Amino acid sequence: MKIGLVFPQTEFGNDPVALRDYAQTAESLNFSHVLAYDHVVGANPNRPGGWNGPYTYQSAFHEVFVLFSFMAALTTRLAFITGILILPQRETALVAKQSASLDVLSNGRFRLGIGVGWNKVEMEALGYNFHKRGRRAEEQIDVLRLLFTQELVTFKGDWHDLRDVGLNPLPVQRPIPIWLGGNSDAVLRRLARKGDGWLPNHRTAEAAQESLDKLAGYLVEYGRSPQQIGLEPRLHYKDDPDGWLANFAGWQAAGATHISFNTMGAGLITPQQHLRAIEEFAKSVGL
Repeated sequence: MKIGLVFPQTEFGNDPVALRDYAQTAESLNFSHVLAYDHVVGANPNRPGGWNGPYTYQSAFHEVFVLFSFMAALTTRLAFITGILILPQRETALVAKQSASLDVLSNGRFRLGIGVGWNKVEMEALGYNFHKRGRRAEEQIDVLRLLFTQELVTFKGDWHDLRDVGLNPLPVQRPIPIWLGGNSDAVLRRLARKGDGWLPNHRTAEAAQESLDKLAGYLVEYGRSPQQIGLEPRLHYKDDPDGWLANFAGWQAAGATHISFNTMGAGLITPQQHLRAIEEFAKSVGL
């Protein structure tokens, strides 16, 4: 199992030196990868109609491709995954270009984790229809794979009209792995048909078992094997070391291929506190 970290987007701050230290500390502690959440704009909770989402305009988010490019330049082994990129609110060919560039500059250290999102205000601010996001994402995955693997692509769909165009440079990985986040039945079916891995939101393997069983059935239905699908859950610092280790063992037994450790939401208020937390976890699991 590969053990990585959830970058604490909303709590880490904006100091480039601290960001450098985070990436290099993660690599020095033998973490395999960093996962980062994605949001582009935040809503004002005092806006007309109100707002009660978990993030607001006061929640800091580094743009994930820029963040990972910065970290990739400072490391040699550390890999990266968006967890998740809200794909339907982004232009597909541009996502393909950014992903391919990051993959080239990191020498193949990138996985593209995608989801359909929950934030209607954000998606509409970026010019996309919130209610058609699932169908758009389905087509986007197909277009991304074509752009990742073919020098020239011609594709006509409901949202895309590509006429003999291609990326240059193409990525190192052809295609870049596409992982899906979310727990809904629609996501599990999409994963079984099109995905390379799953980023579940369940806190424990026990809580995920019903979804894992559904996914296994859908994979059979679509002629795929469970061995074709990676599994990356998250552990949480605020659960305390006994909780980390118990959940780690549970996910390992459930077949997780990757796991990421999240220090957000535990009351840590400085970069140094987050760094001490990941050092504590690394020691607890014997990295």
